[in-house]
Amino acid sequence: MADTEYAEVFREEAGELLEELETSLLELEKDPADLKIVSRVFRAMHTIKGSGAMFGFDDIAGFTHHVETALDKVRDGSVPVSKDLIDLTLASRDHIRALLDAATGSGEADPVEGQRIITALQALVGGGAAGGGKATSAPAAAVEKKDPTMGRRTHYRISIKPTPEFFVGGNTMEALLAELSELGESTVFKDAEQESGGALILLTMDKGINAIEDVLVFAESSCEVKVKVLAVEGQDEFEEHKKLGEILVEKGELSVDDLKTVLDRQKPLGELLVGENLVSRTSVDAALAEQKLVRDAKEKGTVGKGAESIRVASEKLDQLINLVGELVVTQARLTQVASHHKDTDLVEPVEEVERLTAELRDCVLNIRMLPIGTTFAKFKRLVRDLSAELGKEVVMVTEGAETELDKNVIDQLGDPMVHLIRNCIDHGIESPEEREQAGKPRKGTISLAAQHSGANVVITVTDDGKGLDAERIRQKGLEKGLLRADVEASEQEIWNTIFAPGLSTAKTVTSVSGRGVGMDVVKSTVEALKGSVSVTDSAKGQGTTITITLPLTLAIINGLLVKVADTYFVLPLSQVEECVELTREDIARFHERRMLPVREQLVPYVRLRDFFVIPGERPALEQMVISRIHGERFGLVLDDVVGEHQTVLKSLGWVYRNATGLSGSTILGNGHVALILDVANVMKCARQEEHKALTN
Repeated sequence: MADTEYAEVFREEAGELLEELETSLLELEKDPADLKIVSRVFRAMHTIKGSGAMFGFDDIAGFTHHVETALDKVRDGSVPVSKDLIDLTLASRDHIRALLDAATGSGEADPVEGQRIITALQALVGGGAAGGGKATSAPAAAVEKKDPTMGRRTHYRISIKPTPEFFVGGNTMEALLAELSELGESTVFKDAEQESGGALILLTMDKGINAIEDVLVFAESSCEVKVKVLAVEGQDEFEEHKKLGEILVEKGELSVDDLKTVLDRQKPLGELLVGENLVSRTSVDAALAEQKLVRDAKEKGTVGKGAESIRVASEKLDQLINLVGELVVTQARLTQVASHHKDTDLVEPVEEVERLTAELRDCVLNIRMLPIGTTFAKFKRLVRDLSAELGKEVVMVTEGAETELDKNVIDQLGDPMVHLIRNCIDHGIESPEEREQAGKPRKGTISLAAQHSGANVVITVTDDGKGLDAERIRQKGLEKGLLRADVEASEQEIWNTIFAPGLSTAKTVTSVSGRGVGMDVVKSTVEALKGSVSVTDSAKGQGTTITITLPLTLAIINGLLVKVADTYFVLPLSQVEECVELTREDIARFHERRMLPVREQLVPYVRLRDFFVIPGERPALEQMVISRIHGERFGLVLDDVVGEHQTVLKSLGWVYRNATGLSGSTILGNGHVALILDVANVMKCARQEEHKALTN
């Protein structure tokens, strides 16, 4: 095994390439004629093979070599893109992941499965995979040297002269030049005077020369390709910038004798060369641009742009978040101390510290924000495989993939989303025959959408299936004791019963569903993320919409600080709807039934003093904070509302890990500890206690 540090780099790179590979293959299945996607798939496999061999992952390099050989036949047009090919390449991707996990000691790879894939690929492409059926190591040519230009802003000259064979199979110079241009800043010079359609591109980037070779790997066999490093910014040794004639002589487009003859004349060199028909105007323009590029790079000296991004371990980001959280708490204490001293010389620097702390907090939190599309992309494979397993035709569409969410939230969101999508396909989407009978398209659709809503992200999962059977769910709810026969439940209350443990409306138990587990896992996981999940719409024969609301970040939240006696509590501000007063007359009017009419609607409430058994007398005028959970309004009665408070979340110690109604704690500016309320849990426990009291 190669150096551990470099091996870890390969694991990270391979993981990203495998994700990109899966996405590209699913896109290719929709559009088999798109050669750009074929090139992306081939390039990902080629990079995994080369890097695997370089870092000592010989089994990965050997296996990938066979897959790459098959894809090469697809790229040159001799093998068409088919469902079998996509299936085998996806299986290859999964096997490479298994090999990668086995190399890190976190899993095992089945060699029989690898051999099956290779054999099937060879049969599909006509036995073209080199080396027989045995998975051998990649050839020595695949072992690449470390790239000294990686991460350094480098200027390249790339000359491409295609042969007629290049254009067989639909290859175009425009597509090749576009891929090269995407690597960095580029200037393209096409030689319109030659029938071959050759081109020269001046490229500036910091991705390393291997990135160029990955793009050109499938063009080298049918093109004359030359890549030259012109200058590397930040290097002390600069090649003296060449004059126009020297550049053209070096490129072989002009002889030394011809250059000397022309230099004896007094016209500008470029004009003379074009006038003598020794070189084209395009070649002169390209050489002048190259000359300026190298000269400018030299003038910059050691001042280089550097890498545009770097990899940072999640643990380091978490540590930074914690330190910033401590800084926010300390700054709050400093502000409070300064307000008590009323020292004018102290006010200005304290306000400046407060401003800088707020900017630093926002900046650090943004570092950990990722587009939710990275999670959405993973579900396309799930939809494809599961719909095939259940004999259904389902497509997935996404919206708002650029919506950003805290990385920690995204990491924990995977399982709940998988459960929801599996239920949509299994319970919601009908078979193609049923859909046709109902006048629907044979293919069902699952829509994933995300959007910001204040300090939250709202994710909706919608299917166009048969919708929820409210009456069947109600019957199951009555059987399980989740609903009461003597109480009229709203349609939304009935829908949301599906999130209760043990409730399933499936008539048969399958490998996908039917055991009553899954939806309760969705609810518990989302609530652990300080979010909520509920069925917001369902219509028979039209489909169902489930909505998940999550906070943007779990590290620092905006809260409402309240007080009961000497105990401070914080409610997530996103769950607070309004605050009202509760008088003794209101309590007497409803005979202590813990209900209060607010805006022509009865709102049940629980008194935090009673819930947490806090001693002391109730004030004559209490405050009630109304929250909305799963579409229902619920009140929390307390002594005093202090005001808004930016809360740095701290986990409770192991002694309090099972505390009911609490999700964490925070430290206030005065040094006191405030407990963060889990409003949904408080509401759930209060209802259970009320139900027990009524049944006893």
